[in-house]
Amino acid sequence: MAATPAIAALEAAGIAHRVHKYTHDRRHTDYGAEAVAVMSERLGVVPGQIFKTLVVDLGDRRLGVAVLPVPQQLSLKAAAKAFAVPKVSMAQAAQVTRATGYVLGGVSPVGQKTALPTVVDASAGGHDRVLTSAGKRGLEIELAPADLIAVTGARVAPIAVD
Repeated sequence: MAATPAIAALEAAGIAHRVHKYTHDRRHTDYGAEAVAVMSERLGVVPGQIFKTLVVDLGDRRLGVAVLPVPQQLSLKAAAKAFAVPKVSMAQAAQVTRATGYVLGGVSPVGQKTALPTVVDASAGGHDRVLTSAGKRGLEIELAPADLIAVTGARVAPIAVD
């Protein structure tokens, strides 16, 4: 399997991780739900251990990355507080691809084309391992939350709501 920039970044940093591959169904557009369905069944992890990567517009042509459990929603107000900006909104798809180098549904918080400020939801610390996109639809990386936070230089804050 060819390494994605995310996998290459983890290997270069010497971070222990596992890569999990599944066949992405092109009819699925809810990529996170698909990952949860496959990974929770295959690995026995709870849905809250599978994290999604959302890119937000911080204003003034700046972007940020919010990493949170797939089953939850991003609190824009909490994200703005975590990024120390007045407000955030969801970034446009073209902005996401241009800044990260990844396509929607395969955006990894690791190994992005442009290093963006990142916030990981505080719930990550409640797990010994989390899964997040490895940079391609149907490819997940499993690693310790502390390693995810370290490799992305992330802040930790409560940014998710039910």
